[in-house]
Amino acid sequence: MYKHALTATALLLACSAAIAQQVTPQGVKTVSPAGAIKPTGTWNLATRAGDFLFVAGMRGIDPQTNTLVEGDEARVRQAFLNMRLIAQSEGATLNDTVRLVVFVTDMFRFRPIVNKVQAELWGAAPYPPRTIVEVQRLNQDDIVEIEGTFYAPKAGK
Repeated sequence: MYKHALTATALLLACSAAIAQQVTPQGVKTVSPAGAIKPTGTWNLATRAGDFLFVAGMRGIDPQTNTLVEGDEARVRQAFLNMRLIAQSEGATLNDTVRLVVFVTDMFRFRPIVNKVQAELWGAAPYPPRTIVEVQRLNQDDIVEIEGTFYAPKAGK
């Protein structure tokens, strides 16, 4: 019985890994790099479609513990860092961002923090196009969620 349970667990883990990196017949690939946060529902961290990478909304979750980090600025920074890790796994940098969408629960309070952290991470302008929207509530009562689209041409094209 123990041997069968172990085999079933190994099969489940192998299937989960295969699902995490699936490629559709049209070439759309799900992306879930090592060291990234773990999705908590029916969503993937990112998908690659041709030369573009679409990263799901990232929040200030510590990928080591899968829990929210403490402090407003630290949480905003972690959301950007989570997005950057996924982009880097596909060969993109923050400078390859073609669009950002930022959701905050208090525009007056969190927009300046988003601006500060983004300027630190990107360095000097130009910055990518960005939409920032105030929302009533985010998952786990978080304060920020950031999604990004990156230009990441496949190597060897």
